[in-house]
Amino acid sequence: MSTSEAPAVPIRRVAIASCVGVAIASCVGTTIEFYDFFIYGTAAALVFPTVFFPALGPAAGTVASFATFAVAFFARPVGAVIFGHYGDRIGRKRTLISTLLLMGIATVLIGLLPGADTIGVAAPIILVTLRFAQGFAVGGEWAGATLLTAEYAPAGKRGRYGMYPQLGPAIAFGLSSGTFLITGLAMGDSDGAFLAYGWRIPFLLSILLVGVGLYMRLQIEETPAFKATQASAPTDAPRRLPFLEVLRSQPLQVLLAGGALTMQFAFFYMGTAYLTSYATNPAGAGLSRPTVLAIGVGASVVFGIAIAYAGILSDRFGRRRMVLAASGVGTVWALFLFPLLDVGTPVAFALALVVTMTIFAVGYGPAGSFLPELFTTRHRYTGAGLGYNLAGVLGGAIPPLLATGLAASYGSFAIGVMLAVTGLISVVCTLALTETRHVDMTAEQAVPARR
Repeated sequence: MSTSEAPAVPIRRVAIASCVGVAIASCVGTTIEFYDFFIYGTAAALVFPTVFFPALGPAAGTVASFATFAVAFFARPVGAVIFGHYGDRIGRKRTLISTLLLMGIATVLIGLLPGADTIGVAAPIILVTLRFAQGFAVGGEWAGATLLTAEYAPAGKRGRYGMYPQLGPAIAFGLSSGTFLITGLAMGDSDGAFLAYGWRIPFLLSILLVGVGLYMRLQIEETPAFKATQASAPTDAPRRLPFLEVLRSQPLQVLLAGGALTMQFAFFYMGTAYLTSYATNPAGAGLSRPTVLAIGVGASVVFGIAIAYAGILSDRFGRRRMVLAASGVGTVWALFLFPLLDVGTPVAFALALVVTMTIFAVGYGPAGSFLPELFTTRHRYTGAGLGYNLAGVLGGAIPPLLATGLAASYGSFAIGVMLAVTGLISVVCTLALTETRHVDMTAEQAVPARR
């Protein structure tokens, strides 16, 4: 071997180690962010109607509780614009540190917030404010985390590496369900102790996870694609706002990306939040809280595995095809979901939750590479974040908010029809997008919206 060839092996090893390290750091970061986000959803289903809306009664209190849950989804596009601006201007790494700290602070403060019996109407007002802060932080988190892996990943393996941040929601759902389950069991399943202080423990424990995530994010470097774009930009070039630039040059991609992921959001947040409330409600499935939480832990393992395989398979079959398959199957499954849930047994609930979350996973795994590949480097953070969080509003905020009213007026089957509509929206929008797995992430030419 010649002298000039000798460094080849160690250089390759460093590159692989760097890519794997960034992927793991992204996974840890999204896990922490979504853990904080999901413990709110679990608490909204199990605790908040009693703690923060006691005067409204069980039904109206549940609606109000899920309304505060929905606030975060409307905050997410705002966070995508603000954090996307800084992510496209000053870099992915520093912006992601900010989102992590904001989420951690808001979550701990929710855990310390007195209930309505103590401070009256101020309690739900502060709760909504902190929930908005959570959504604001998550709005900037996802795009940055997926950009880290997508821009570091070698060509032909972006689906494999892009699925790492996508694993965060699955791990976080398992952690949040498990934490609430252990806390409830430690309370001796005493509703009084759990409502008084037990539910606060998962929120306060998040500070430990934030410390781990902050340490890992401080160790990573800025992405090569961002560095290259910054280095090649003329010093006298006009400084356009990334938000305005993406709306000027790629507005259709933003809208179609949001529509393509609408069903995935609807399935996920209905599965992780509303179905928890439905299953524990005596008027619904009437299952015990420990049973529902234990099933949630098991379901998180299954759909976490499905996310990983879907991301890897998207390198072979394409991102668009995987998302389209999930949306098509989900449209049909939605019509069977609530008749199955209404059987009222733990097995029926487990099957309903696992299938719903697996369908979500098949479309969500490739999304970590699909959306970043749709946008050019100079406004990729903003564009991917806007598309993703638009789906959050359409699929994550609106369906859980409408579900209780639909069930009361037309029966639970109406909820399935609503979910099927989100599936049709995603099918149409995905068909309008082009395949992206072969695009050059450093190219400045935008990916066309249609084939």
